[in-house]
Amino acid sequence: MPPAPHSRDAAIAIAQGAIEDGTFFDALARLVAIPSDSTAADAAPHLIRYLDAITVKLDVLGFSSEQVSDPETGMPFLIAERIEDPELLTILSYGHGDTVPGMEGLWDAGRDPWQLTEAGGLWYGRGVADNKGQHLINLSALAAVISARGGRSGLNIKLIIEMGEEAGSPGLARICGRFRDRLAADLLLASDGPRLSADRPTLFLGARGGYTVKLGIRRRIGGRHSGNFGGAIANPGVELANALATIVDANGHLKIEAWKPGQIPEAARAALKGLTPAGGEVDADWGEPGLTPAERVHAWSSAEILAFTCGTPEQPVNAIPPDAFAWLQLRYVTGVDPEGILPALRDHLDAHGFAHVELEPTGAAFRASQTPADHPAVQVAAGSLALTNGQAPVVLPSLGGSLPNDIFTDILGLPTIWVPHSYPGCSQHAPNEHLPADLIHDALAVMTGLVWNLGATEKSSLLPAY
Repeated sequence: MPPAPHSRDAAIAIAQGAIEDGTFFDALARLVAIPSDSTAADAAPHLIRYLDAITVKLDVLGFSSEQVSDPETGMPFLIAERIEDPELLTILSYGHGDTVPGMEGLWDAGRDPWQLTEAGGLWYGRGVADNKGQHLINLSALAAVISARGGRSGLNIKLIIEMGEEAGSPGLARICGRFRDRLAADLLLASDGPRLSADRPTLFLGARGGYTVKLGIRRRIGGRHSGNFGGAIANPGVELANALATIVDANGHLKIEAWKPGQIPEAARAALKGLTPAGGEVDADWGEPGLTPAERVHAWSSAEILAFTCGTPEQPVNAIPPDAFAWLQLRYVTGVDPEGILPALRDHLDAHGFAHVELEPTGAAFRASQTPADHPAVQVAAGSLALTNGQAPVVLPSLGGSLPNDIFTDILGLPTIWVPHSYPGCSQHAPNEHLPADLIHDALAVMTGLVWNLGATEKSSLLPAY
């Protein structure tokens, strides 16, 4: 029996129908075909071309759009809005159209990363999961609701698309500050990152912060013979290994108290109860004592050694190396002072006899941010996903990885809800990036139902003071 016209079920049927008749595949294929690797030397025209393609889609939906650029980096952005009534709930959404490099020649079966292909129920192509497919799902859901409601969504929708997320979102904070009034909204609703598992709809409410430090010990110029000098002079590799061991012990226990939040809110602890993170790839006894693996990933801090070099690993010789370097990354949650991360590390190393270890922050840094798990908007979103999918969604206080979510919470002052449409095995930064067709089909239903429900929700009941 077909769903009643102008109903939630009708909107979902419209959205999923685009999978069945091939129009969604074709639309995604056109986006994937744009080689929008933001790290490439010739990226600029492709980034603009991608925003042009999204603008065409938004024009059809009745958005007004403008491309703007960050004056310091030249990075392009798209800002758009569709206002039905100033008194309605206003949603800001976000996506990024840039990707990591295509890694041509490394994909199975000779696949071209810039050509969308299907095999065995999986859709392959660069950006399918991160993030072209995800924001296309959201735009398709909005289009389905507008169609089912006879030209209205019941919401005001604003959108910002950036083209530099994979390069650390250069300029995003400045653009959001510059256009704060145009981006003003009641709630951020966006999609990025993975579900907890392919078959389990997920919400996450923020993201862990990320901060990377290069640690170095420089003892002398040139190596020294390991036999003639061994036992008489300091080995920077041994020194640095011992310095690192004071930061994280042999069981992954973080030893710098200022890098930890102190406690996990009860609402967050309840949301994580019974969950297994990281696609089930867990070492149960690793990390902070007394916490579950899910709490360690989604509600606590972790420090990871990303790289460690001394000497010539590619061709070891009988020499004590003159220097040693390590790259240490802290992933942290709200409750940790981002301005205190580096001073706390300096104090810790000095107190343990490693004042000679040099510290240099490196790479992009993201601040931790999080919307409370008991926020009314979270309850509405979780109820909508459960209604569509027939099971309660996973609610994660923070994504284990880092996103520029802090820009939306801190600069724009918004509560944030992310509904990811990927899964842990998607190979998003590797060859063979893909999404299962069944997941896309489900995500279209989940997001359409959520947009429908938000459009039927009184703003005053959804958004108390935040």
